[in-house]
Amino acid sequence: MNADVARLIDLDWDHFDPWRIQPARHRLADHPLLQLPQLVELGKRLEARGRVRTHSDDATPGTPFNNAPRLHPNAKSAATTLQDIAQAKAWMSLLNVQTDDVYRTLVDEVLDGVRPAIDRVDPGMSYRGGWIFITSPNTVTPFHFDKEHNFIMQVSGRKTLYVWDHRDTVAASEEARDLFHACHERDRLRWDESLRERATVFHLEPGQGAYMPSTSPHMVENGDNASVTISFTYYTDSTRRDSLLHAAHERLRRWGINPPAVGQSPLLDALLHAGFRSSVDSREWLRRSLGKQPSTDRATYAVA
Repeated sequence: MNADVARLIDLDWDHFDPWRIQPARHRLADHPLLQLPQLVELGKRLEARGRVRTHSDDATPGTPFNNAPRLHPNAKSAATTLQDIAQAKAWMSLLNVQTDDVYRTLVDEVLDGVRPAIDRVDPGMSYRGGWIFITSPNTVTPFHFDKEHNFIMQVSGRKTLYVWDHRDTVAASEEARDLFHACHERDRLRWDESLRERATVFHLEPGQGAYMPSTSPHMVENGDNASVTISFTYYTDSTRRDSLLHAAHERLRRWGINPPAVGQSPLLDALLHAGFRSSVDSREWLRRSLGKQPSTDRATYAVA
């Protein structure tokens, strides 16, 4: 391993492809900030800021991800749930842990370590975030996708991670990705049991993990014990470009135009990116001119 590559995350950095699913290993299982007593305290702090997401163990792979907390509520507080996670019959995510002064140091420690290796092939790391999942036995993370590149690391317990290639239009149509990037809705994403046969499957134990590119559909099934998992996420120049093009394609669809898939027409992609990037930059300039906080995916940390 090169000296500038992370001590906390290992993968085949010599052949790292930012748009390819790949296994990883880590040295975080014994990290003091990832032990349950510390996570209970973090849960209290984040819940007070509205940064906890939770649902019961009634959720299934096909439960609409955005609506899982409403469809299958877990009424218990973060502290109560986490203190008895083995019996709580609940799934809980501590969101945007980088907004907590203590846990931002962990996010920085991990992502600063991998950044030199990533920058060589995928520069422009920004919008860094951390997400901690504490889940009861046999709970499910419903089928969904996210905008960020993602290092997902198993800290305690065991779970099965199913991941689909970001170009797999059977798992997620081009239209589903266009809508998601345009307005963060996953309404066109549909679960089907037959998708399992198309997935890359990771049986994760403590010390193991995976790397998932932006908009790689995934679903997670917890094992027979309580589990702690942490994800470190970020955008790059390439994810920003990809997201902007999908959003532009969704705009074209609303105008009655059915564009070719992102990447199939380099000339159209270049024209759309130039036009829409200029529009976004102008909007951000105007917000700054009016004294408003810019809303930009180029920020150092993800905005809660």
